[in-house]
Amino acid sequence: MYEIEIPDMDLEQIAVSGQCFRMKQREEDGVFEVAAAGEYVEAVKRGGSFLFSCTEREFAQVWAAYFDCHTDYAGFKRRIAPEDEYLTQAARQGWGVRILGQDLWEMLVTFLISQNNNIPRIRGSVAALCERFGERKTGKGLFVSEDGSVEEGEKSYYSFPGPENIVKAGIQGLCGLGLGYRDKFVFEMAGKCCGQSGKDWLLQLKGAEYEEAHRLLTQQYGIGKKVADCVCLFGLHHIGAFPVDTHVKQILEDHYPRGFPLKRYEGCAGIFQQYMFYVKVNRLRGAGGV
Repeated sequence: MYEIEIPDMDLEQIAVSGQCFRMKQREEDGVFEVAAAGEYVEAVKRGGSFLFSCTEREFAQVWAAYFDCHTDYAGFKRRIAPEDEYLTQAARQGWGVRILGQDLWEMLVTFLISQNNNIPRIRGSVAALCERFGERKTGKGLFVSEDGSVEEGEKSYYSFPGPENIVKAGIQGLCGLGLGYRDKFVFEMAGKCCGQSGKDWLLQLKGAEYEEAHRLLTQQYGIGKKVADCVCLFGLHHIGAFPVDTHVKQILEDHYPRGFPLKRYEGCAGIFQQYMFYVKVNRLRGAGGV
């Protein structure tokens, strides 16, 4: 196990922020299960620290980047205009949301699935996709005893399937996963990402600046402006991307009728979008503190 303090991070808030669909909290012990990019870790908050089911080296190599540990989120919050009461309150309530460093291929698929969908259904479809086409693997988990002590142990999980697995199964192989019309989008994207040409295209996306990446994404079947912005923000870590879905559109209508001040928050608007989105979709949850 590895213990570390990470400021401005709340795993529960991140898990329900709409950016990841393979992180969930176990009700019985509060442990978070996280599967990403073929890796697996479990985490739990203990006092002011987090316990992770990995070594310090594994955390440094994989999970520090995933949880964006080297970004100063407190510094971004200090940039909020004092007169912007709504954004100030959103950042206070969503204080622990971070932009995760997620796998690009996984974000392409999951946000194609997310269109005109809700978070529980997206989670279900993604889990079913992994169980059907992913590899069953063994990782390390955390087990909490009745006395509150935490121990490590083996835990099985499914990796996210590669594009070749989906293409090999054919579009009929996607039936029964709850994808609906989105199955065509997922199948076409799998074909796009297959083989060396697919790897080259993904590398091109990773190396592109935001505007070029957005252009390349919107050229693909099933990807509109909003999904492209989600992939840019959550799969390419362009934290200046500002996805606008129905929730954010309503926020803008209610609080920013002249438009969100993107110029003021250039290069980090996506972080503030996540605070606002989190509060909008989780308004019945208790507020945190900065």
